[in-house]
Parts: sequence; C-alpha cells; structure tokens
Amino acid sequence: MPEEPAASAPPVRADAVIPAAFVVLWSSAFIAAVIGTDAAPPLLLTFSRFAVAGVLLALIAVVSKSPWPRGRLLLHAIVTGLLMQAVQFGAFYMAIGEGLPGGVVALIQGFNPVLIALLAGMFLGERITGRQWCGFVVGGAGVGLAVVGALDFSATAIVLSFVGLLGLSAGTVYQKRFAQDVDVRSGTAVHFLAGAPVMGVMTLAFEDPEVSDWGAFCGSLAWIVLVNSVGTFLLLNFMLKKRAASRVGALFFLTPAVTALLAWLVIGQALGCSAIVGLLLGGAGVLLVTRK
Repeated sequence: MPEEPAASAPPVRADAVIPAAFVVLWSSAFIAAVIGTDAAPPLLLTFSRFAVAGVLLALIAVVSKSPWPRGRLLLHAIVTGLLMQAVQFGAFYMAIGEGLPGGVVALIQGFNPVLIALLAGMFLGERITGRQWCGFVVGGAGVGLAVVGALDFSATAIVLSFVGLLGLSAGTVYQKRFAQDVDVRSGTAVHFLAGAPVMGVMTLAFEDPEVSDWGAFCGSLAWIVLVNSVGTFLLLNFMLKKRAASRVGALFFLTPAVTALLAWLVIGQALGCSAIVGLLLGGAGVLLVTRK
C-alpha cells in the first residue's frame, strides 16, 4: 500500500500573529520615546515623526494605487488622525518629557480597553458580555501590577497621559463609526499628515526646537517612524476593519507588561515579580475579552 503523506503542520493564522506582533511593536514605542525625548523636545519629536511617516505612507499609498478618501470621508479621516495621532502622542510624549517613565505611560494607556468598551457600547452598539467585563477587571489588575514599584508621579505628566488616553480611545471609536471604509494605507497617511502641522505649530510656540543628541534622536525617530508609525498603525487599522473595537482595545492590556519586559532587555531595567504576574494577568484578561 502506498504510504500516506506526512501530515503537514497547520499554517500559522494571521489572526493569531498580527495581534501578538502589534503588542510587541506598540510596546517598543515607549522605549524609543524615552530615548528620543532625552535627545530633543517632545513636540519636536512628535512633529518629526508625523512629517516623515506621513510622507512615507503617502508614497506607499501612491505606489500601491490605494484609493484616497474624499469629501466627508476625508474629513472623518482627518478628525480620526487628530484624535488618534496628535492628541494621543502629543500628550504622551510631553508626559514622558516631563519625566514620567514610559512604563507608567503604558500603564495609563492600558486603561484604553475599558474606555473603548464604554464608548463602543454607547456609540457603536457593541454588546459587552459579562465574561468580557471580567476580562477587563483581570486585565486591569495586570496593568496595575506590570509597572508597580517604581512610579515617579508628576501631576502634570499624569494629566497629559490621561489626555493622550482619551485621544486614543475616542479616535479608535470615531474611526470605527465614521471612517471604516477608508483604505488603511492612504487613511493612515492622512492621519499623520493632518497631525504634522498641528505639532509643528505647537513646537514652535511652546518649545525651543533644538536637538541635543542627533545620534539618539535619529535612531529613535527611525524606529518610531518605520516600526511604530508605519508598522503598528497599519496593523491597528487592519484589525479595526476585521474585529470589534472592544476586542482590539483589549490588546492594550498587554502593553505595560511587555513594555516592562522590553525595558529590561533593552535598557537594563530589572523585571520584578509584579511585572511577571502583571504580564500573566494581562494575557488572561485579553483571552477573556477576545475569546469567541
């Protein structure tokens, strides 16, 4: 009898790989932001990120012949970009520039799923089950444990972080409600290009836009643009087109613990027991929220 062919390993599904890649890449942004804001003012770093990433994504959109939003859809894409980009990262980078550790900013951003769930329930009609709310509680506990023990509180920086959180959550829900049909490549380019002039005016008005360490600035900017601005937001917008907003938002529960892990690997910050427990709780929370 002919031998039966060996069973091949099942292919890795993009649904599993993309969320994991998104969490790791998104978390790395906080490490790059700490390095970048040590070398230049935060709003200057934000403006540079938006300008370079916007032009790069616009070129990608043109080469790939992506359809550009027009009329009212263009307006919705601009509003989404101002919320999700200008408000979020302008506030987050200013908070980091004020001395708030990147892990603490990730902690505050980790409450994004709860805020998204509330907004999605009110404006998108998404139903949040009891199991998902349990996941929010477990994930929130993981968020708290992930970075506990080394907090350097600054009232202004904490307020700025919550402003950034509001921009991210509102932008996510707004995009899901009004800009769902915008192409990922051209839409993300519009987001950055809409936010760049705002950040440019703000850095000229409120900062002395000088770079103290060009090597660190260019290195962090390159990582933030290529990996965080282009890679993660293409992944985020792709997931928003395929998943419920609350399920996408639940991934942010993992970012504080993953940020703590990356900080240990990249800049030598010790990873304590609380961070490890937080990582496990955050993963359990995401599983509860996103499991079908």
